[in-house]
Amino acid sequence: MSGLKRYTLILRLFDEEQRSLTVPEMAEITGSPASSVYRHVRELLAEGFLESTVDSRYRLGPIFIDFSRRVRITDPLLRAGVSLIEGLVEQVRLPCNALLCRLYGDQVMCVALCKSPEAQFVTSYQYGRPMPLLSGATSTTVLARMPARALNKLLDNVGATDQHRADLARSLEQIRRQGYGVMDGDVDDGLRGIAAGIHSKELGINASISLIGEAATLTPEYQNRVLPLLLSTASVINGLLEEQAGVVRERKRARIEGRAQIET
Repeated sequence: MSGLKRYTLILRLFDEEQRSLTVPEMAEITGSPASSVYRHVRELLAEGFLESTVDSRYRLGPIFIDFSRRVRITDPLLRAGVSLIEGLVEQVRLPCNALLCRLYGDQVMCVALCKSPEAQFVTSYQYGRPMPLLSGATSTTVLARMPARALNKLLDNVGATDQHRADLARSLEQIRRQGYGVMDGDVDDGLRGIAAGIHSKELGINASISLIGEAATLTPEYQNRVLPLLLSTASVINGLLEEQAGVVRERKRARIEGRAQIET
């Protein structure tokens, strides 16, 4: 195990069920020597990744709040989309959740979420929670415009069967043809998801924007009403990403020209 993985293994122990841990507890869970865990904890503590509580217990540290702020102000998808999903929920006027989700390794992660006040249902898609790659419109729409080689590598990594691949190919073809995906109950019983793709090759972004609501409420009639709002919001986000990509291109061009002038 690499040095970095030893640290992330400890950090990933903390969740809703395990909010604080002692070194012996960490050592028992990870199967590592307590002396090694103590050394790693001491280093994580010094950098703010962990903080001490009482009774020799530790919890996640405040540096993650700092990094969360840094992600919000630097990530192209968040800069383009957070305010727009908030506006989408207001426009839809329906009990729903609006999500921005992106590829996260071999999974899909919700990076921004806005809930309408009337939404009483609970969805498995929660902020920061990795979700399966092959289930639901929110996840599969992320894959719709991925290059075939990259998509096949992902499917290999998650152990997709021939049947999974065939089913996914049909879903992706439909998403590409109509510009959005719709699935019922694939992730949560009784819920319907409608998703549109968000992609930027230059910025390396494969993502989706989706609306999730109860199938009894998000009927085909309402779906036809909210779909133009969803698609137009996705289009605006894609346009904003293209603007950011243009800034990156311009900065790269300026650097190249600057180096050329220095060399001459």
